[in-house]
Amino acid sequence: MNIYISNLSFNVTDEDLQDYFAEYGEVSSAKVIMDKFTGKSRGFAFVEMPDDEAAKKAIQELDGASVDGRTIGVSVAKPREDRGSGGGNKGGGSFQRRGNNNYSNSRY
Repeated sequence: MNIYISNLSFNVTDEDLQDYFAEYGEVSSAKVIMDKFTGKSRGFAFVEMPDDEAAKKAIQELDGASVDGRTIGVSVAKPREDRGSGGGNKGGGSFQRRGNNNYSNSRY
């Protein structure tokens, strides 16, 4: 099961997460998400646990816990949505050059 952890202290490391969740069962991976420009923590992470029952217990007991002075949120991670090619222009190609419209290029 993939677990999402929010509101993490910027001091928490992958190893810290591994230790917190290992108390509940085997941890496949623990990854604090880092900002690609600054290299600093973004304050959230993902932990993967192969045993769903152990993962559910970890979520139940760690959600709302205080870690390094912050109350963390722990929940089942939602699948990542396909972000597509970006740009937000769902219509595709609706921009027209000035010369391709009904206005004359020699307007003035």
